[in-house]
Amino acid sequence: MTVEELADLGRQALARKEWAAGYADLHAARLRGDIGAEDLRELARAAFLLGRDDEGCQLFDEAYHAFEAAGDPEQAGRCAFWVGFSLLNRGHHAEAGGWLARAQRIAEEQPGSGALGGYVAIPHAMRALYTGTPDAAFEAFAGALSTGEQCGDKDLIALATVGMGEAMARQGRVAAGIALLDELMLSMGDGTVSEIPTGIVYCVVVGLCEERFDVGRAAEWTAALDRWRRQQPDLVAFRAECQVHRSQVLQRRGSWEEAVTEAERALARLTGADDAATGMAWYQLAELHRVRGDLLAAEEAYRRAHESGLEPQPGLALLRLAQGRPDVAATAMRRAMAEAPDAVSRCRLLPAAVEVLLAAGDIDAARRVAEELTQHAADQAATPYLVAVAATARGSVLLADGRATAAAGELRLALETCLTLGLAHEAGRVELKLARARMAAGDVEAAQLDLDRARRTFERLGAETDLAVADELSVRLDAADGEPGGLTAREVEVLRLVATGRTNRAVAGELHLSEKTVARHLSNIFTKLDLPSRAAATAYAYEHRLV
Repeated sequence: MTVEELADLGRQALARKEWAAGYADLHAARLRGDIGAEDLRELARAAFLLGRDDEGCQLFDEAYHAFEAAGDPEQAGRCAFWVGFSLLNRGHHAEAGGWLARAQRIAEEQPGSGALGGYVAIPHAMRALYTGTPDAAFEAFAGALSTGEQCGDKDLIALATVGMGEAMARQGRVAAGIALLDELMLSMGDGTVSEIPTGIVYCVVVGLCEERFDVGRAAEWTAALDRWRRQQPDLVAFRAECQVHRSQVLQRRGSWEEAVTEAERALARLTGADDAATGMAWYQLAELHRVRGDLLAAEEAYRRAHESGLEPQPGLALLRLAQGRPDVAATAMRRAMAEAPDAVSRCRLLPAAVEVLLAAGDIDAARRVAEELTQHAADQAATPYLVAVAATARGSVLLADGRATAAAGELRLALETCLTLGLAHEAGRVELKLARARMAAGDVEAAQLDLDRARRTFERLGAETDLAVADELSVRLDAADGEPGGLTAREVEVLRLVATGRTNRAVAGELHLSEKTVARHLSNIFTKLDLPSRAAATAYAYEHRLV
């Protein structure tokens, strides 16, 4: 085939959104001879859409020079903008600054040159937004929006609008900002906005939802992003932050293996960068390791997050709590709350602070934090999840105060919201607290039902850290309910099956557990009953008429 024939095949494939095929054909044409500036630009776009960020920057660089040579400064400037914007989002700030300055110069040299002036305003607006001046950011985004509307540039309109919505939220106009973003999101994926800006908008909106405890909306828009991506199987996430936020949504959904994979993919894309995005990815990976019980891996990942400039709290304090060091955890949380740079950052620390302070025995401090969290939840812009988190905090403090019945009421409210939002792990953790409250109120049977459901959730998820807590509560419940040898109800089930000659794998299959969980139950049985082997356990089961 000739260069032109290959290039034409590539153009047709890209028009059908077949990014891998289009990239392959245009790349082959480029290797055989010169292709035009527009084809270079489209090849660069395809590379970005396939997740080949470095190659995309190189190709946009080539397209920039080709457009410059062809006497088209507007398109050359746009190529410079996308190189700079990509580098900026991946933490390569110095090189990004050079490319964005180049785009800025071209815009200034070409008065009335079209939408380029609006595009180069976007990074300046972002800088204002993330350095604590949302009013200036809003004005800059609004100016970019005006330019986009004058030029009829849908991509610029989308980028400017999502920036305005985020700025409004940071100004305190949360409800209005979210409404603007919801309206914008309805037009995403309908073909009027091109793929790269569409991905950026999705990522920013989901990130803002995460920041504002709006887990329902985050899940809804993540599902919409997944549907859009499935229509283009070659497509990958556009920003590492987007992959981190998707990992967070997957974690709450209970898809923990997939969540780990997504966080690791984000880290792979951020190789060589050392900024907040890298810290976010390491922190999310640490959280997943912690809840799954891999405390050593969590420790290392929190350390890497801190090295990237991210505050590793509250996760690191919760790790210390899991390690049996509540005083260390409490000191860390007090310091983190005192240093929180803004109200939103502080609010994200409060739920864990209540848990940590109660574990350290500082009920008065925990009560004050729970009251502060309740004030946030009373805000008109508060989300159902934040209301549930505040109810959990109040319930925990009431339980520590010895007011078990009142605590159960608050925890029941929180549980219902978590179940409605599909937050399986959070629901299990609340149900564990509810079991404690009902046990304290003397209703052992209700406590056992709550504990059993929480345990099933933790076993399904592989939440080893919470399973260990559930084991401790089971011992106390079974002591009150008369199980032999201080065994938990689940341990009795395992012992009965082992006594019939079943292997660990067979027991796991029958009880819908992992083999690792069965092995842990057996170890607990041997320790509690002071038994040396399965044969001895079998004899014990028959002696005590468990089979």
